[in-house]
Amino acid sequence: MKEIKAIIQPFMLTRVVTALHKIEGLPGITISDIKGFGKSKGKKSSLSEIPPEARENDNDEGIYEFVPKVKIEIVVLDEIAEQIVDTIQQNAHTGNTGDGKIFVVDVEEVVKIRTNERNKDAV
Repeated sequence: MKEIKAIIQPFMLTRVVTALHKIEGLPGITISDIKGFGKSKGKKSSLSEIPPEARENDNDEGIYEFVPKVKIEIVVLDEIAEQIVDTIQQNAHTGNTGDGKIFVVDVEEVVKIRTNERNKDAV
């Protein structure tokens, strides 16, 4: 089994989810609104934009504003993992900086809480 985590642009979510729904055997997905930054290190605000009570000290050059993203998480059987990765990549791609990343990791065990089913039966 694989866990696929994709960090994508929020405006691409509907397109990606619509494409994922077409994959037979898709067990379900989890969506989270997140924020952070990549190689660009985020945008920096000037001190004049930060209220004095929010500043840690006046020597700060500014604070970082994090970029909003969406995280998609899916645990799937190995047989469809590559299809899901390809679908996300193709449908989240704009060609611009900040399109996101896809991470694929091995899953050792899955337990369905309601039924205590394990692994393949729990997915």
